[in-house]
Amino acid sequence: MPNYIRPKITGSTIFFSLALAHRKDDLLVREVGLLRACVGTVKAAHPFDILAFVVLPDHLHAIWQLPKGDCDFSNRWRRIKRDFTVALGQTRPRSESKVKKGEAGLWQRRFWDHHIRDEADLAAHLRYCWYNPVKHGLVEKPLDWPFSSLHREVVRGMAEPEWADTHETGSFGE
Repeated sequence: MPNYIRPKITGSTIFFSLALAHRKDDLLVREVGLLRACVGTVKAAHPFDILAFVVLPDHLHAIWQLPKGDCDFSNRWRRIKRDFTVALGQTRPRSESKVKKGEAGLWQRRFWDHHIRDEADLAAHLRYCWYNPVKHGLVEKPLDWPFSSLHREVVRGMAEPEWADTHETGSFGE
């Protein structure tokens, strides 16, 4: 089987999904201020634009635009996850493998990423981010969820609040 080599596309727009190791935890919303601070610290040191961000109890979704000449999203996420874990000062039940590697057991090791291909792809992923709290039964309408960048986009006039009443989730699952 050939090794898969991820293309190094600088200045990309990328959709991400990250999850806690224990998917029934509500840590991310309980500690959303700490998570925001960690994202802000990494963003200040290694700039990127946030096009969408939604934090749910046990996972999050984000869409980032990296600067031209930069394709290193993995290290940004590694630093955010590490900074959050260190600042929290907690561990979770860990496998022997995680103990050997010095991992706190808080996050799943990997994350899912998808390079956005065009405007339609971006629109679908934005809808997916913003509708996710409804999909998981946390609220009835996307604007009811407090931990979403949808509020920012409505204020900016970049998203119409009316779409939030639809049940459109995009063409892909979680």
